[in-house]
Amino acid sequence: MKIRIKGNSLRYRLTKSEVARLWAEEFLEERTQFAGKTLLYTIEYTNDNTLSANFIDDKIVLFMPKCMIDELHNTDIVGFEDGTGPVSLLVEKDFVCIDNTEEDQSDHYTHPQSAC
Repeated sequence: MKIRIKGNSLRYRLTKSEVARLWAEEFLEERTQFAGKTLLYTIEYTNDNTLSANFIDDKIVLFMPKCMIDELHNTDIVGFEDGTGPVSLLVEKDFVCIDNTEEDQSDHYTHPQSAC
């Protein structure tokens, strides 16, 4: 799971196995170690109807409705976004890059604009 933070926007990108795990377990967590502190970032199931997020005790939590998790897992939908709160939120499938990259992309989704 990757996150991108720019200003007041937060973007989560998920590989195939992460989408499958989120669907099965209704929870994902990653951590980044800093000197003396750890940043946690998660996606958690919610009964609400919209995406929302919170930041408490060095942890970014994105709450995602079960229906969105189901659609992300079971359909070709690329992702979901919500810009109604103080932070614009986006959760999307992580596609193989079209340009050259050294990152292992074996678990990424096929890019819709690729020739293959």
